[in-house]
Amino acid sequence: MTSMKTIVLNADKEWKSAFSNLIAGIILLVFLLISSFSAFSQVTVPHKEFSKNKDMVVLNDQPWNIEAQAHILDDKITPTSCMFIRNNGKMPEGLDASTWTLTIDGESVVKTKTYTLAELKSKFKHYTYQLTLECGGNGRKEFDPPAKGNQWDVGAVHCASWTGVRLKDVLADAGVKSDAVYIGYHAVDEHLSGDKNKEVISRGCPISKAMENETLLAFSLNGEAIPMSYGYPLRLVVGGWPASVSGKWVNGISIRNKVHDGAKMTGDSYKVPCNPVAPGEKVKEEDMCIIESMPVKSLITFPKTGLMIDKGKSLTIRGHAWAGDVEVAKMEYSIDYGATWKTCTLEKPVNRLAWQHFSALVNFPSSGYYEVWAKATDVNGISQPMVLPGWNPKGYLNNACHRIAVKVN
Repeated sequence: MTSMKTIVLNADKEWKSAFSNLIAGIILLVFLLISSFSAFSQVTVPHKEFSKNKDMVVLNDQPWNIEAQAHILDDKITPTSCMFIRNNGKMPEGLDASTWTLTIDGESVVKTKTYTLAELKSKFKHYTYQLTLECGGNGRKEFDPPAKGNQWDVGAVHCASWTGVRLKDVLADAGVKSDAVYIGYHAVDEHLSGDKNKEVISRGCPISKAMENETLLAFSLNGEAIPMSYGYPLRLVVGGWPASVSGKWVNGISIRNKVHDGAKMTGDSYKVPCNPVAPGEKVKEEDMCIIESMPVKSLITFPKTGLMIDKGKSLTIRGHAWAGDVEVAKMEYSIDYGATWKTCTLEKPVNRLAWQHFSALVNFPSSGYYEVWAKATDVNGISQPMVLPGWNPKGYLNNACHRIAVKVN
């Protein structure tokens, strides 16, 4: 005869087992829901303007941040379908180019002036340049300790063809006072909080950079009207500097008599320590410097990492190199982890601030696993580091050598 104690113990075991199964079921359900949502967010981009290559990677959807993989950046002129998207707020909707205006103002403008888009197009000469834009946080995922922000891999860079009017011509038309030191842009994207009084991002650059020939107020991308996701109907394009300087949906430019203090210009945004710091060290704002010209860097775009080839066969590699405000002077590759380097063929840029294309024929000495490393050196003799450069709190400016894996059978 079963004792009451045994019955109670068995009931207790059954209850615990049922409870455990319930918890396990809930955990599994939550995991499946999260996985489904993650998978959905990776493949579903609802805005029709986002017509993207299937190998683009969604990092965030509030706001939208989408990057390319290296192998889909093989084109000399990046197609819109492969261009990364970096947003800080909600994309505007219902913008009308026919009613769009741009206002030039600020402490150092001679006369505040407002232009319609039609006036900009008719009054000023049009210019077309291929310009390299790279997110300041490109490569952030490699930093240790990890840096907060979108965990960009290597694909937050592109070099497309932009058409517009030179900012210098528009500023000259409004008049620039002698005390001008900086410009700042203003745009119509919406703050994530929904607060209409908060600017999402309002960055800028020194007046000398604003006055360069290649700094454009652009209205065309790769020969067509700029898509909404890239700043329709008008955007600022400042090649060679962090892409955050190239404001989208721009409706105002302020000529400042001081360093611009708009949103994302203060605090630690787009800044790095003025002097090297230890990994994880806290840095005061006054010890941070604004990022200007981007560092020398390169990317192997062919072949895709993970390639398998037969022993005795040569491999053609190719890619792009860039160096902020200056040119790349030399491009090299290594198949022995940087012990030795061989020279690549390197093309001149089609215009200043465009990336440069490189190629090389690689021969492997035997079967086995290899990594092909790429290293660019700029005209000032500065080369890419082979490992992650100095740590910084926001994970900016990672220009370590890019590498791909190759298995020789």
